[in-house]
Amino acid sequence: MPYTPIVATLGYVLSPDRRRVLMIHRNARAQDHHLGKYNGLGGKLEPDEDVLAGMRREILEEAGIHCTELSLRGTISWPGFGKHGEDWLGFLFLITAYEGTPLERNPEGALEWVERERLSELPMWEGDRQFLPLVFDDDPRPFHGVMPYRDGRMLSWRYSR
Repeated sequence: MPYTPIVATLGYVLSPDRRRVLMIHRNARAQDHHLGKYNGLGGKLEPDEDVLAGMRREILEEAGIHCTELSLRGTISWPGFGKHGEDWLGFLFLITAYEGTPLERNPEGALEWVERERLSELPMWEGDRQFLPLVFDDDPRPFHGVMPYRDGRMLSWRYSR
């Protein structure tokens, strides 16, 4: 059976001093699969766009800023992650420069600058704690991981570079 995941982007915007990360606190919609959790910015790829264009569009839509420097940090396959068990394939980016002033909120929730060393204290998907160090590390090689989920719980995590 072919693997036909939902393709998406997930981006982490750094502050100019690189000490803080712009996160969304998903607290606006009662039926949100991510309700109460903090997450990076991003979403589904449109049929007519590449992953870089999709990441730029999502950051503009969700934060109101234009990415001027970003790098692909990795990819993750999330079998079973979706609200109804859908498979997802994510392209993870680090945004190190942008133009504009980030919004304070969007229809999904409040945007907050969080100190990088405090990220692990936030309510988030358990799997995010596994891959976030790889997004921010100094290794220039992208990582490529697989993180199966079942019933909203991470089952395992492995990656290679």
